[in-house]
Amino acid sequence: MRKLFLIAVLSAMALSAVELPGFWMGSATTGRRNTVIDFAFQFTHKGSELGGKMYLDYGTAPILKGVVEGEKISFEVVAREQNGNEINDAVYKFTGVIKDDEIELTRERQEIRGSVNAAAGFTRQNTPLTVKIKRLR
Repeated sequence: MRKLFLIAVLSAMALSAVELPGFWMGSATTGRRNTVIDFAFQFTHKGSELGGKMYLDYGTAPILKGVVEGEKISFEVVAREQNGNEINDAVYKFTGVIKDDEIELTRERQEIRGSVNAAAGFTRQNTPLTVKIKRLR
């Protein structure tokens, strides 16, 4: 019983070794042209709630529905996208696992909401994208 307790305490200490609050950055390559996409986040963390913002090309977007459960995190971001003359809001869901000093995130487009000068909401083909982000020190 004592060994089990010690293992549980050491595991909890290992998980808490990575502090989520702060700035995290990474990049991923996507598409036929191997386009590099940069990712930057500022996380806040209180209990099981994850908050903060994602930095975009033209501003920031708040982190919504953020949850931390042990080594797993998930959150959503609504980002503005432009495709020709259409400007739409895309809802992205991020899920990830905290590993050592980095987070491996998978981004999936949930939906696109017509905005400004576009038609009603629609969906596009969703190709998940995986990115590894590291905390800036």
